[in-house]
Amino acid sequence: MANAQLLNSIPYEEFDYQTLLDAVREYSRPRMKISGMLAKGDIIRVKKGLYILGESLRRRPFCRELLANLIYGPSYVSLEYALHYHGLTPERAETLTSVTCGRSRTFDTPVGTFSYRMIPLEAFRTGMDRVELDDGRSFLIAVPEKALADRIVADRGAGITTQKELHEYLLADLRIDPANLCELDPTRLMEIARHYRSRRVKLLADLITRLSKGAR
Repeated sequence: MANAQLLNSIPYEEFDYQTLLDAVREYSRPRMKISGMLAKGDIIRVKKGLYILGESLRRRPFCRELLANLIYGPSYVSLEYALHYHGLTPERAETLTSVTCGRSRTFDTPVGTFSYRMIPLEAFRTGMDRVELDDGRSFLIAVPEKALADRIVADRGAGITTQKELHEYLLADLRIDPANLCELDPTRLMEIARHYRSRRVKLLADLITRLSKGAR
């Protein structure tokens, strides 16, 4: 079976073990074929049961955000990676960060590091968005307000107790542009704060409410 025929059976760059098995089922020794493809780099095992096509067979870039959803769940992209994705922070996060209602985990893979931070179930259930891909699939990511709430809760060492301290932290430590802060939705942040039951997130909601009123 030529690679072109093989690719017809693997429609996406990211795929599971069953899709891979189905693609090589015509071989007399399919598992040996899979081992050979792994050895040659035609396919890359991201984790047990999850693969991507290697560079030689790749038709388009693979989606790291989609992989993050698939590697460990339930989860969605948030924290530093989502803040940069939404244009709130200037530095690109090398580690793809997510939140989960399961236990915190980190996965070092051939395509990068994926970390998952546990947050309370009620907080997990709010503030996520679905991003549609061109091929009809989608991945889950925190809205900007939720990504920021997750980030400030995660930074336990910041010692923030006042709006002034929080404002300085957002501008100096996270390097968020003041104009971007004013674009955040205070109503959405209030909703997130109710689900989080975190004093720091309530402080964030109050700060953004005050800043948005001052920007009018």
